[in-house]
Amino acid sequence: MTTIFASADELLAATGRDLGVTDWIEIGQDRVNLFADATGDHQWIHVDPERAREGPFGGCIAHGYLTLALVNLFLPQLIRVDNLSMGVNVGCDRVRFPAPVKVGARIRGRGEITRVERIGENTPNPSVQSTVRVSIDIEGSERPGCVVDTISRYTFNPVSE
Repeated sequence: MTTIFASADELLAATGRDLGVTDWIEIGQDRVNLFADATGDHQWIHVDPERAREGPFGGCIAHGYLTLALVNLFLPQLIRVDNLSMGVNVGCDRVRFPAPVKVGARIRGRGEITRVERIGENTPNPSVQSTVRVSIDIEGSERPGCVVDTISRYTFNPVSE
């Protein structure tokens, strides 16, 4: 279930909040192949099922950066911020890939708000910047496929008095 924030104060009070988990999705070979085509990374561990069966993972694995890119699919399922004039992605910190995501595996996002702060307090449109740690769970694995701290900046609509 998506956690919804309607104001800067609500978001500022949410440091440490668990955002829960998303629905599972299956990582199919077609998705991996499309990512390989988009990025030019056609390494055999991703796109050659026959050769990959004999490789270190026993089959094809998703690109780490594909797993990271799917955070963009999961993040809106974890958090929604309303009443905005603008919201932007600022970047990512501490990207890690603790476990490979095998083709055919099911993954989901898990979120936690780790930091929230005011930005530009003395400007006409102050913003709130939040850091959400997203872990990509792999069904049946103790280790996640990816852990990343995503940073987003939100500028709220003025509050009418």
